[in-house]
Amino acid sequence: MRNIKIIEVKSEIGAGTRGASLGIDALKIAALDFMSNFFVNFPSDVIETENRLLYEPVESPYAKRIQGVKTMYERVAKGVESNLKSGLFPLVLAGDHSSAGGTIAGIRMAKPKSRLGVIWIDAHADLHSPYTTPSGNMHGMPLCVSIGEDNLDCQVHQPDEKTVKTWNELKNLGGICPKVRPEDIVFISLRDTEKEEDFLIKKYGIKVIPVSEVRKKGVEQVVRQSLLSLQHCDDIYVSFDVDSLDSSISRGTGTPVPNGLKEREAEDLLASLMQNHKICCFEITEVNPTLDKENLMAEIAFNVLQRSVNILLVN
Repeated sequence: MRNIKIIEVKSEIGAGTRGASLGIDALKIAALDFMSNFFVNFPSDVIETENRLLYEPVESPYAKRIQGVKTMYERVAKGVESNLKSGLFPLVLAGDHSSAGGTIAGIRMAKPKSRLGVIWIDAHADLHSPYTTPSGNMHGMPLCVSIGEDNLDCQVHQPDEKTVKTWNELKNLGGICPKVRPEDIVFISLRDTEKEEDFLIKKYGIKVIPVSEVRKKGVEQVVRQSLLSLQHCDDIYVSFDVDSLDSSISRGTGTPVPNGLKEREAEDLLASLMQNHKICCFEITEVNPTLDKENLMAEIAFNVLQRSVNILLVN
C-alpha cells in the first residue's frame, strides 16, 4: 500500500506548442465526467510556475527559457525530494516534459546513494542538449541533463556563455551528476528520434523497446524484459508521455507521432509496471487539451492514471 501525493506541475515553458499547462485541469475534468473521486482522494502539492516567461522574449535560442526551466527544476526537485523523504509516493502530473529532469533530480536528492533506473514511455528520446537541439525547446532535453551529457561529438550549435553556465547548473542540481547512468534507461514506444540522439543511444547501448516488440512479445514479457535490464537499480522512475500513444488517439498533445501504443496497451503496460516495488515515482505529461476534441486525450490519460494508481494502492 503506497501513500500517494499528487504533485501538479502546470508548466509549459519547455514546449514549443502552447497549451500543455492546461493538461492537469483537463485530467480533473475527465475525472468529473467519469464521476470519479480521484482528485478528492489524494492530497496534492501545486508547484508554482514560470509561465509568465511565455510573454517575454526568448533569450537563448538553443535552450529556450532555460533560466525559468532551472527554477522549475529546483521547485519540482524540492517537492519530489520532500515527499519521498516523508515516505510518500510522488505522482507527478506535468504540463510539458522538461520538468521531468527536476523529478529525477528530486528522486536522487532524496536517495543520493540509490541507483536509479528510468522507464521512459515516449515517442521521443528527449536526449538533446543546447549543442544539438533542432528546436531549442527544453522538453527535448531532460534525459540529456539527467545523464550529464553535452553530446559534443554531434555539436551543431555554439550556445552563449550564460546558456552553458545554466545548462551545467541543471546537470549538477543537487550536487549529483550524472543522476542516471545511460545504461539504466529503457525506452518504450520510441519512434521519432534525431541522429544526434541515435548517436547517444548507440554509444551507451540504451535499451529501446519499439511498439512492434510490445505487440509481438506482449506486455508482460516487455515489462519483464525492462525490469530485468534494470535489475541492478534500487529504484525505478516511470515517465509516461501521452505521445507514446498512436497519433490517431493522441491528438491532444504537442507532438503526436503515428504507429504508437493503443490505449489498452498503455494501460496494461503501466498497470503491470506499477506492481513492482522498485517503482518510486510515476509521471504523466504532455496532455494538451487546446489541440483536442472533446477532451479525448485527457480521458485516455486519466484511465491510464486511475488504473495505475489502483494497482499502487493494493501493492
